[in-house]
Amino acid sequence: MRESQSARVARTKTIIQKLKRYYPEAHCALHHHGPLQLLMATILSAQCTDERVNKVTPELFARFPTAVNFAQASLTEIERIIHSTGFFRSKAKSLKGAGQVIVEKFAGEVPRTVEELTSLPGVGRKTANVVLGNAFGLAHGIVVDTHVKRLAFRLGLTRQKTPELVERDLLKLVPKADWIQFSHWLIFHGRQVCKARRPICEKCPLEGLCPH
Repeated sequence: MRESQSARVARTKTIIQKLKRYYPEAHCALHHHGPLQLLMATILSAQCTDERVNKVTPELFARFPTAVNFAQASLTEIERIIHSTGFFRSKAKSLKGAGQVIVEKFAGEVPRTVEELTSLPGVGRKTANVVLGNAFGLAHGIVVDTHVKRLAFRLGLTRQKTPELVERDLLKLVPKADWIQFSHWLIFHGRQVCKARRPICEKCPLEGLCPH
């Protein structure tokens, strides 16, 4: 029998309660101090693990501590530092370009709206949601990365395949007060239990709530 929307909302609430108890330490895995560092780290995280990003950002942020520094940076030097994150040439252009736009249009400060953030090179809605939620505490959406997308589908919270449509479905189910943390809970769960290839279902706190 197809699950009704009200039943799915109720099940989502129970899922959130369990994840909240199971992962009280869930947080943004990208190491950062302040909005600019989080923005740049999130740009680097495309097609790359957070662990790898965290290995290159200490040198990157020491060399370029401000938006002005990124704007004036040599692409060659940025590329050298971030080389191991993959797609380093396009990412270097995005980092430098984002610094330039922040300096020229936003007085050197990371903007605080989805529209303004997504006007920066290399920044899509996911990155904007990461920055707004984790740097500013602003719940404008739900971050949908590969873990969130995969688990939302497995848990029967969406049938959609694109991040934008998955987010649209989740926004109807998850209370706004939990929008920021919801992705962290799913990411922690996806890494520790509900793994892509071999989920450890016998240890899953969501047993009985997951259709898979």
